[in-house]
Amino acid sequence: MELLSNTYVAFFAIIAIGIAIGNIKIKGISLDLSAIIFVALAFGHYGIKMPIIFQQIGLILFMFSIGIQSGPGFFQSFKKQGILLISLALISSISAALLTILLAYIFNIDSNIATGLFAGALTSTSGLAVAIESTNSPMASIGFGMAYPFGVIGIIIFARLSPKIFRVNIEKEEEKFEEEIYSDHPILKNKNYIVENPNIFGKNLKKIQLPSISNTNISKIMHNNVVLYPTPETILNKNDIIRACGTEEDLEKLIFILGQETQKEIPVSKKIKIQKFLVTNKTVITKSLGELGLYNNYNATVTTIRRSGIEITPKANSRLRFGDKLTIALPEENLHKLENLFGDSRKKLDELDFLPIAIGILIGIIIGQIEIPLWGSFNFKLGLTGGVLISALVLSNIGKTGNIVWNISGTSNQFLRRLGLIFFLATVGTNAGEQLLSTLQTNGPKLLLVGALITMLPMILTMLIGKYLFKINFLTLVGALTGSMTSTPALSAVESITKTNAPQIAYATVYPFALVIIIILCQILGNL
Repeated sequence: MELLSNTYVAFFAIIAIGIAIGNIKIKGISLDLSAIIFVALAFGHYGIKMPIIFQQIGLILFMFSIGIQSGPGFFQSFKKQGILLISLALISSISAALLTILLAYIFNIDSNIATGLFAGALTSTSGLAVAIESTNSPMASIGFGMAYPFGVIGIIIFARLSPKIFRVNIEKEEEKFEEEIYSDHPILKNKNYIVENPNIFGKNLKKIQLPSISNTNISKIMHNNVVLYPTPETILNKNDIIRACGTEEDLEKLIFILGQETQKEIPVSKKIKIQKFLVTNKTVITKSLGELGLYNNYNATVTTIRRSGIEITPKANSRLRFGDKLTIALPEENLHKLENLFGDSRKKLDELDFLPIAIGILIGIIIGQIEIPLWGSFNFKLGLTGGVLISALVLSNIGKTGNIVWNISGTSNQFLRRLGLIFFLATVGTNAGEQLLSTLQTNGPKLLLVGALITMLPMILTMLIGKYLFKINFLTLVGALTGSMTSTPALSAVESITKTNAPQIAYATVYPFALVIIIILCQILGNL
């Protein structure tokens, strides 16, 4: 026990035991990294406490990684169903506030303690700070201490077990989510067509303008059994075979422009290569394919862009992002030229550059400290985590500023996120566990019960409305729920139940709004 009094020894003991427990699966269910918080609660009960700076660093790293990963998806999601997700945050927060007022009246609870119960039940440390400030009383911290441990644990358990509770088939939900993605970014296919339309005989590709009128790209042409690389001056003749890439719908247009689809294959030519390139060269990031002049300068045709697991149809105005994987048809002699142009370095892709991370976090900290007036005496600020999240979301969507690339590869981002979670969970657990027994003895089970009800009932209501009324994809719904409850640990608990990033995108969409709503409601409750 004396050895565990050393902060560093205790910290790594919590991590090791937590990860070992998290790896245990019972009927396919495991706690993964979120098991760390349960171990930390036990350590905290026996007086072992982690420095608060560990918690702050962990939150910063985790929120920054979530924002960087979800940036483009966040803005896209906001355009599509963001209003629905934000309304879930409103339902969750407002119902919790109304329930707090009702239960405080029924159980005759001091209003200052009730405000703290509300903040703790929704695991909002920013809400606690506002509650103490608005009530001018330390009593809010007592309510927070009573509600927060169950708030953290209850949300994790509910979010993790919700697929079982609501009998959800995760694989089907993943398929639905992918269908939603592919409705915006359909799967790209390659097909061969035989030139049969007499209206285009003897005309070159420049005059026909095939890519612009059909939204497809030509990678190869076979004329009299000779494989040609397409250029703007390439002339189409009767019975030429053309290989084109595009969506099923766009490829159908080629039947009317060129002729029928054919199963005749175009043989591999040593002169023409179909090559994949990774975009890792900073100079081309955020530039459009048209600006690079690939067609005119290198006789190269980009057939697909793969980004975050999605294939995108390339267009002249398509802008490149760090980590994009391009499939390009090009002459063999230009292969090394394009390797130099795009970078094509796996090593550079996996390198973790801390300069943009540090700058992005600093920007987020500044944003979080800005006080925004609402009305009268009501002001709020996003705080540390909210500011860092918004900074990362915006910067990720921008992609690059000067020589600074804001995007991070998936592998590096995963490492950053898990590292942040480890620091956060180990610290918040020991700090909550330290107060768990004393708060129970001081205030009794009444406050614990009220705090648990404020945590659970709004979550159940939000889940029912989201699933059965709004009919939101369950993976998106769970992410939105954890964001509505501002629960970072709960998000980590649901990350392992799906291979998609649906929960992260929904969390990133909802969290900033939920944070603001909870802060405002804490001020309202504190002034009642």
